[in-house]
Amino acid sequence: MAGLRLGPLLRYADGSSATVWVEASRPCTAEVRCADGARGTARTFQVAGHHYALVAVEGLTPGTSTPYDVFLDGAQVWPLPDSAFPPSVIHTPDADGTVRVAFGSCRWAAPPADDHDPVGPDALDTLASRIARDPKGERPDVLVLLGDQVYADEVSDATRRWLSARRDLSEPPGGEVADYEEYTRLYYESWLDPEISWLLSTVPSCMIFDDHDVIDDWNTSAAWLADMRATPWWRERLLSGLMSYWVHQHLGNLSPAELAADPLYLAVRDTPDGTDELRAFASRADADPACVRWSYRRDFGRVRLLMVDSRAARVLDEQRRAMLDPGEADWLRTEALADPGSYDHLLIGTSLPWLLPHLIHDAESWDAALSRGERGPRWAEFGEKLRRAADLEHWAAFPESFEELAGLIAEVGSGDDAPASVLVLSGDVHHAYVAEPKWQTGQPSSRVLQLTCSPVHNSIPVYIRVGFRFGWSAVARGLGRRLARHGRCPRPSVKWRKKGGPWFGNQLMTLTLHGRSARLRLEQARADGTLKTVEESPLTPS
Repeated sequence: MAGLRLGPLLRYADGSSATVWVEASRPCTAEVRCADGARGTARTFQVAGHHYALVAVEGLTPGTSTPYDVFLDGAQVWPLPDSAFPPSVIHTPDADGTVRVAFGSCRWAAPPADDHDPVGPDALDTLASRIARDPKGERPDVLVLLGDQVYADEVSDATRRWLSARRDLSEPPGGEVADYEEYTRLYYESWLDPEISWLLSTVPSCMIFDDHDVIDDWNTSAAWLADMRATPWWRERLLSGLMSYWVHQHLGNLSPAELAADPLYLAVRDTPDGTDELRAFASRADADPACVRWSYRRDFGRVRLLMVDSRAARVLDEQRRAMLDPGEADWLRTEALADPGSYDHLLIGTSLPWLLPHLIHDAESWDAALSRGERGPRWAEFGEKLRRAADLEHWAAFPESFEELAGLIAEVGSGDDAPASVLVLSGDVHHAYVAEPKWQTGQPSSRVLQLTCSPVHNSIPVYIRVGFRFGWSAVARGLGRRLARHGRCPRPSVKWRKKGGPWFGNQLMTLTLHGRSARLRLEQARADGTLKTVEESPLTPS
């Protein structure tokens, strides 16, 4: 008899359809049955000895919440027997058009409930507990998880013990993930957490990777990549990371129609063992990142979300560095400008913040200039060393891409059909803040904000907290301008100021979007199992 190994995860959901992801213990037929009669079935597909299914559920009624059960070969496997949680539901968007988007990043797997948690209470665990206590109360319409869903290079003590029973950790990559099987261990550890398992079964989710899903500072520079490709264990790590991401995260980002037209999904699903197909795909993605698009668009009524790959799609040549390759940049521009007037809010999800504290922005721009040789070869060598040591690889480290995004946002936010808001959602930096840009010329009419929120469950050293606070100060701005002058860096086309924060702790931001109004709430997880609101404010007029 087939058993449920992982899931279900409710991924895509619109007014009439949804997708539900599961991993089973053996080949089988997965079925989702809803209380209102909607249902869907799918045969499992196999990758590296694991069996997965993505079940498309059709015939849902808009504006409803319907409980659902999961069956494998006709035997019910979800909800779990004696579950302490309410039934999992598929909720289709409210008839009044209100959309609630909760977002954050950087979730290091929480330990079992009876173990000490070294990084404090998990914000997603706490959100799950709140929803479970009041199933009919407010809940997000979607969770937007902006990277570092798993940590391939910073494993827990329990996973390290599991790895040591499997191979010799004195051999590289030591206590880090080495292959596909070890990646599955990370997902089990993270998603089998009871609160997380239930939360992901009942709230739709959108996901994108960041560096720790593969390795810290993934794709920092061409020199970094050349060094990694000379490392014997790197290729297996990267291919396994891309393969496991495609299975566990990327597939669920796509609509049923997109899945039906995806040649790789069809090939993997229709062959007895899709491992070779998927591995060949990952190899092509490694050789030519431009041949793959991990970015995607999701629409929630009159809210448009563009999730942008700001890791794998980079151009790393020092003389033409770009956060997005030309095809990816064209895609972002096309989707942002498509059907003007058809949406009230544009959300741009990018794991890395576009707007940083001023000193950090100037340091990254300066370092990029040094590394491309603006001050000569010795400074270029120093720039590369500093870039790796200090993690200088955000949008500011790709100055032309920074300016291109600024120009696109200004274009989207101007004119009679401009949306009420253009909001850049980011994580990565293990704290939260709100920043507002002002253009030197041509200020858009839309409200434009950088909304940064992380970690969901991680920590940050005290000295880095001090650095982030200092980075916004007037003294820091002066230091930054000196660095920029030394690097002969042009002034950015936008200025910005901090509107809120920085806030430190395990936290989530939630946007409530209704018509042309937008409201922001920041909540932090507390040791008593509650989420405390530390900031709540309107972003646009009601």
